[in-house]
Amino acid sequence: MSYGDISYGLQKQVSVMSMNLSAKLDDLQRGDRHLETTVALCEIRTQLQELTKSVESCQTEVSEVKRDMVAIKHELDTVQQVKEEIEELREYVDRLEEHTHRRKLRLLEQGLTFFLTYAIFAAVLGMLQFGYNTGVINAPEVNIENFMKDVYKDRYGEDISEEFIQQLYSVAVSIFAIGGMLGGFSGGWMANRFGRKGGLLLNNVLGISGACLMGFTKMSHSYEMLFLGRFIIGVNCGLNTSLVPMYISEIAPLNLRGGLGTVNQLAVTVGLLLSQVLGIEQILGTNDGWPVLLGLAICPAILQLLLLPICPESPRYLLITKQWEEEARKALRRLRASNQVEEDIEEMRAEERAQQSESSISTIELICSPTLRAPLIIGIVMQLSQQFSGINAVFYYSTSLFMSSGLTEESAKFATIGIGAIMVVMTLVSIPLMDRTGRRTLHLYGLGGSSPGGHNILHHRTQADSGALLLILQ
Repeated sequence: MSYGDISYGLQKQVSVMSMNLSAKLDDLQRGDRHLETTVALCEIRTQLQELTKSVESCQTEVSEVKRDMVAIKHELDTVQQVKEEIEELREYVDRLEEHTHRRKLRLLEQGLTFFLTYAIFAAVLGMLQFGYNTGVINAPEVNIENFMKDVYKDRYGEDISEEFIQQLYSVAVSIFAIGGMLGGFSGGWMANRFGRKGGLLLNNVLGISGACLMGFTKMSHSYEMLFLGRFIIGVNCGLNTSLVPMYISEIAPLNLRGGLGTVNQLAVTVGLLLSQVLGIEQILGTNDGWPVLLGLAICPAILQLLLLPICPESPRYLLITKQWEEEARKALRRLRASNQVEEDIEEMRAEERAQQSESSISTIELICSPTLRAPLIIGIVMQLSQQFSGINAVFYYSTSLFMSSGLTEESAKFATIGIGAIMVVMTLVSIPLMDRTGRRTLHLYGLGGSSPGGHNILHHRTQADSGALLLILQ
């Protein structure tokens, strides 16, 4: 009910009562009897009481209407205040988007500096180490088997069987992968415990130890030392596969992270090719030269020990893990060759906030989650397609496979070098093609060309590798 309706009703009621009172007074003036006067006065008193109640009721309703109007005014003020806050928030969001856009443009304008290139080269020596030790065992297979035969005959006074010598050589090959698996599992812990740069420096102790053991294998007349050296260098390479990409991605500018990620694979293929070239008979692929060939794995480790201490620690590790903002700024200034590093700091802070807002899940929850099942299956199948393509068997046994196909030992080694050269070339070619054709298309083309050969190679080495696994377990 509005304020006007209440006033109109009250006026009407007062008018009616006034008319009744006037009529009663006229009756009193015309009448003589006392009884009628008394009755009329009682009626007037009753009507006056009703009028009083009506006035009081109207006053109460008027007060309620006033309170409602005050509440409505307060709500309107609140709505207006909310509108102003929304406008301010919208302006702030617009300014923030504009600032973020400018910051991204500045980040995308960052390029390679001399010191950044130097740091990437120093770090990527770890992946060169991985590639070198993956392929170095391939070319001198016959020389290593002859060494094992001589050691066995000197120890036991009898010739070793061809089946057992194949198993021993397979142990030398596969124990590298076992060490790599252990190193890969430890990479995350080592990176957080000692830092990316610190982990790489400490890892070189393993690289030097493993290289020395392999290099002095023939001098010690013990093929067990070869196994131990291959295992230790495997742990070293497994750690490198975790630490090196992590370090490079964290020191690289935003616009170069994708391209610099392919530097790791390029270093691996270059290391493979280098080991295959040095393994030919004209260089180190001889009965006297193969220990030097394996021992040369010490060179990347020593070179990294000399170059890496000058490089800064990962700015992301310093800022997010250690909360050392000033140290992170100093590292960024050296890497970017500029004092304008606020955009990088803000970008890392935003990444930290995004990580904190994400909920962590366990492995069981990952496997059981329906929404994550498809990405999980895709990731597993991608890895299996790489491992089961047969390329690892090519790394380790291509020389013997070519010899079993009718090539001479020297020709087989040159054919292996051809494989390594093709891998380097295709790695270089895939860098520009990756953004043009897409990852999926390139991967499908690669699988289409490699699968048949991969199945044949895997079948060829199944028996020897199975025997090697039994020897390791024993």
